[in-house]
Amino acid sequence: MAKSERKHGHEPVNAPASEPAAAHRTGPSVVVSKNGPYLVSGGVPLARQTIVADAQGGSQSWQASEPIPTPPQYALCRCGHSKSKPFCDGSHTAVGFDGTETASREPYREQAERMEGPELDLTDAEPLCAFARFCDPHGKVWNQVERTDEAEVRATFVRQVNHCPSGRLVAWERSKPLEHALPVSIGIIEDPPERVSGPLWLRGGVQLVAGDGFRYERRNRVTLCRCGASKNKPFCDGSHAAIKFRDDR
Repeated sequence: MAKSERKHGHEPVNAPASEPAAAHRTGPSVVVSKNGPYLVSGGVPLARQTIVADAQGGSQSWQASEPIPTPPQYALCRCGHSKSKPFCDGSHTAVGFDGTETASREPYREQAERMEGPELDLTDAEPLCAFARFCDPHGKVWNQVERTDEAEVRATFVRQVNHCPSGRLVAWERSKPLEHALPVSIGIIEDPPERVSGPLWLRGGVQLVAGDGFRYERRNRVTLCRCGASKNKPFCDGSHAAIKFRDDR
């Protein structure tokens, strides 16, 4: 039986480890402006990422659109009210948007619970859940971890965990995170099975910077709220599904 334990330590999780410290200052970044948009710099590519469902309606894979043309620096809507989504049009001022950042600033491994399996482990930081539901098919990843000594289950487990856009879930082989390489980019998540538009998906280690200058841990997978309703800002907490957020409205 898998067991749960809280992990302590400050080593970054699924963040590129080979880049020099200077990359954190000059590389692609997203700044959370106070009660305003996300300010993107460094020429980060932008594209829609759509959840593709299996025959049973479960989340199965991602389908990427063609890149959306952007300048090297651009602003993405955070309040959910822009008429030119995903880009900011200043609506946050008109609606009096409160974008106060309330999320934990602790490293991922300090927030996550660990479940141990016979071959692989699973860490889970539940507050980061973006309701993409890749964890659910094939008996759920929390049950699969107990059978990671079976080759087919192991492969399915690693694939489903890596499809989790928020980085809530991470698969581990001893102390090594099993992360699929992602290009430096931002995805605009669309969720046709739920008929909603989802969060912004920071991929490949884009540096997220708080409004007060704090640098969040760089990670391979992070989702940011763009409906304005998350209680865990700047991160997505799945509220877009509850409020039926659509970026075509």
